[in-house]
Amino acid sequence: MSPEVVLPILIPLLAGALTLAFWRSQRYQRWITLFASFALLAAGLWLLDSTRQHGYVVMQMGNWPAPFGITVIADLLSAIMIVLTGIIGLAIAVYSMVATPDRHERFGYYPLMHLLLAGVSGSFLSGDIFNLFVWFEVMLLASFALLTLGGERSQMEGAIKYVTLNLFSSAIFLSAIGLLYGMVGTLNMADIGYKLSQVEHTGMVNVVALMFMISFGIKAAAFPLFFWLPASYHTPLIAVSALFAGLLTKVGVYALYRVFTLMFTGDVSYTHDILLWAAALTMLTGVLGAAAQFEFRRILSFHIISQIGYMLLGLALYTPLAIIGGVFYIMHHIIVKTNLFLVSGVVYRLLGSYDLKKLGGVYKHRPGLALLFLVPALSLAGLPPLSGFFAKFIVIRAGIETEAWVVTAVALLVGLLTLYSMIKIWAEVFWKPVPEGTDTSALTGKRKDSQMWIMLLPVVGLTLCTLFIGLNGQPIYELASDAADQLLNPAGYIEAVLGVSP
Repeated sequence: MSPEVVLPILIPLLAGALTLAFWRSQRYQRWITLFASFALLAAGLWLLDSTRQHGYVVMQMGNWPAPFGITVIADLLSAIMIVLTGIIGLAIAVYSMVATPDRHERFGYYPLMHLLLAGVSGSFLSGDIFNLFVWFEVMLLASFALLTLGGERSQMEGAIKYVTLNLFSSAIFLSAIGLLYGMVGTLNMADIGYKLSQVEHTGMVNVVALMFMISFGIKAAAFPLFFWLPASYHTPLIAVSALFAGLLTKVGVYALYRVFTLMFTGDVSYTHDILLWAAALTMLTGVLGAAAQFEFRRILSFHIISQIGYMLLGLALYTPLAIIGGVFYIMHHIIVKTNLFLVSGVVYRLLGSYDLKKLGGVYKHRPGLALLFLVPALSLAGLPPLSGFFAKFIVIRAGIETEAWVVTAVALLVGLLTLYSMIKIWAEVFWKPVPEGTDTSALTGKRKDSQMWIMLLPVVGLTLCTLFIGLNGQPIYELASDAADQLLNPAGYIEAVLGVSP
């Protein structure tokens, strides 16, 4: 028995049930959420320690042997993603205690948050392709409800685009599963990987691979079907925006890494060339969209898209160094992007707007907050010695080594344009004077906000995480290297699940 592999799923499910039981008490819901978030992070760290010791942690549900039962499995990449989910869950739990209005809490904010975290954790730990679809649908249900919580017009417009395109993605995903089952007669991902490696005619396999690429690419907000993200991520509560920005698109990226290293490895030159161009266009269109925006959260939303391109680039290049860079980039980006959204929420609380033209003077009156923005912003742009520098450096070096000159040049250009966007936010929000007519009582301290420190606590914590990754690049690199080694050698995954060497 390996309980640590199912705890990251059971904890948020149990917490969701408990918060529903205490529906009428927002106070109890907050404390249950806080405790459950600590427990999820602790379970993630336990799982990471187990995978570092044993390589793989597997549980066959109901003691049905694979491939006939449901497999729950963690390798290093899964465990890393669970730890990051725990960190983000804890940060959002603390932040939400102040940032979430009572009326939203009364409509089920905390149960929905736990349901979302359960869906995310289930996706990272599923060893069955159909159950991966089920967990995706759990996430879609919870995220749609969180997106519409409050029922404002802008939220509903964004939510319609969000759910329509994601339902289209789900339909493609389910169709691909049906075709795949028709070819190999199994839903267990390890068994699929084993049987697809023996298929001689790769034509139909490539068709199904492209269907998975499109489905997961939509969920990851990759080019060209990414427009649902900037249309929706700036509309909900800021805590919801930050939670989505940190985790949701990374589930799509994780799924791409999983299926294109475990299952679809027979025609790499074909599938990964498509991924390479998708990565380049995702980076470029995302950063150009960000450069054209003047709304805090819209800029950050477009930058999610551009940064997804770097993660896809690591997978597309498909060398050991590139996969290391992709895993490193995922770790860095989840922390940094969540933090930037949280900082935007603090600025909104101080000045009452996300419009850059209506903001200003934050550095003069709140230099500490300015520093807390600068660290993740410069890390996102890739300046040393922060985490983003090492992530970009590894991916770009992998591109140079494989002589992928065009996409490497695009990656370098996108880094410069990202720096431009961060400088634009700095100049408009933090450096320039406060525009006339703006209420500055909260900013200058004339109106006391006794709860502001609670919102700043997760911002400080995530900033320290960014500095830790940057200043401890070697051990993080080694962890990413071990995860990449498992991804590039799927025989260990297959043997751990099926008990036989491929």
